[in-house]
Amino acid sequence: MAGSKGNKNAIGNNGGHPPFYNDPKKLQLACDKFFEDCKGNNDPVTITGLALSLGFCTRKSLLDYAEKIEFVNIIKRAKLKVENEYEKKLYSGQPTGSIFALKNMDWHDKSEIDHSGNIGKKDISDEEFAERLAKANKILGG
Repeated sequence: MAGSKGNKNAIGNNGGHPPFYNDPKKLQLACDKFFEDCKGNNDPVTITGLALSLGFCTRKSLLDYAEKIEFVNIIKRAKLKVENEYEKKLYSGQPTGSIFALKNMDWHDKSEIDHSGNIGKKDISDEEFAERLAKANKILGG
């Protein structure tokens, strides 16, 4: 969408920032450099750190690259590396920050319980139900 009429700053601008990366290999190299730098400087590995290192202004800009077919696996792998670093920290003496970060990455610390009563339920006919009830009554002495 072009800029509004009379806006000299919008002349020739069809909207949006030009992509930072057109070549998947360059994005992969930049991601690899981020992880190497973090390791060499003993810096924490974070999604926002990755986004800043790649030149993005927002975390969302980084995540938007996962929508582009040529970059999807690079971004998924980079996010997985960040997630792996948080997961490793769960085994340290102070995992609270990592737990919070992992919850924001769709991890869950709750058990889900089915309260519908359908666990292991098998549909049986009325006749079979009557037979089982009669057997149970015999066993119980009724």
